[in-house]
Amino acid sequence: MEAGAKAYPASLEVDYLQKASRLTTFFRQIMIIPVYYFMLLLGRTLTFPLVIIILLRKKYPRWWFDWNLNLTRFSYRVFAYMVLLGQQYPSVDEDQIIHLDLEYPDASHLNRGLPLIKWLLAIPHYIALSVLGIGVFIATFLAWFAILVMGRYPKIFFGFVVGVMRWYLRVDAYALLLITDRYPPFSMHP
Repeated sequence: MEAGAKAYPASLEVDYLQKASRLTTFFRQIMIIPVYYFMLLLGRTLTFPLVIIILLRKKYPRWWFDWNLNLTRFSYRVFAYMVLLGQQYPSVDEDQIIHLDLEYPDASHLNRGLPLIKWLLAIPHYIALSVLGIGVFIATFLAWFAILVMGRYPKIFFGFVVGVMRWYLRVDAYALLLITDRYPPFSMHP
């Protein structure tokens, strides 16, 4: 990081799993179904009202932030489990292998009108992440075979998948969670 450069207000680290279970890896896509649909049910239905609150009141309620932080952590645990990064079934309240943090925003420093167009400004990121998403699918598929044969997730695929997740989190923090007006970097690195 450059001298004087401030870290982005959304960070993600994932613990590398030294040994993976071949049995649970083999059936992972079936095992994920209940928790995946539970996560979708919770969803992010709170983004639009948050835009209105920031636009009209220039506030970001702490309880809203806490809800979004915990929902985001849960979502990333589910995704990490789905792409074989972890072996434990996703918990609704424990960090497990995911270490995700978001800085609580000072709403007085957030631009009132910017939340109306952040989704539009994030389109280049979403295009890049869509292409990288294909790579994540391929890396996960190859990792599935590697785990079945060798019993571990190849580090090169692990680093790539975590990097894409990290990039997506920064875009999510900017465009949906609205915790920052700082445009996310086009980077998978911490």
